[in-house]
Amino acid sequence: MPFAEGVTPQGNKTTTTMEIIRLQSVTDAQIGEIMALMRELDPQIAVTPEMVRRAVEAPGTHFFAMLDGALPAGHDVEASPRIVGCASLCVTASPTGCKAHIEDVVVLSSYRGRQLGRCLMEYVLGYARKELPAGTKIYLTSRPQRVAANALYQSLGFRRKETNVYEIIATFAS
Repeated sequence: MPFAEGVTPQGNKTTTTMEIIRLQSVTDAQIGEIMALMRELDPQIAVTPEMVRRAVEAPGTHFFAMLDGALPAGHDVEASPRIVGCASLCVTASPTGCKAHIEDVVVLSSYRGRQLGRCLMEYVLGYARKELPAGTKIYLTSRPQRVAANALYQSLGFRRKETNVYEIIATFAS
């Protein structure tokens, strides 16, 4: 969904023309751009092209990409717009109801400070409101060090939940 320079779909001011789309398949060039975003999100996670492809194409995962339609001077006119931000909305059904998790929200560091993260989150939340059953709980996690991101999520209505989060890495016998 495109939005014009100056105003996002939600009425917030921005200084860059961007487009947010839901990707259902991905090109090799887009995989490279998404991998660069994931390195900015967490340089310690080794993301592979296959992991990106699987995430974009997975049933129940809605992968959103923010595209910068402005191409640098001398750039091939046929070139695709660059992915400068992304987020995933992962939806699961359980006996206690539909649940969704927003994962891997990131905007390239060179594009930060322009309210693009807010635009991306508002777009994802708008999509969820239209597409998911009423009453769906939407969760997200964010490291405490991501101060600006945490402030953004709280300003969008997310509230900090007191809970224990556990992690285990699945290992499979070969």
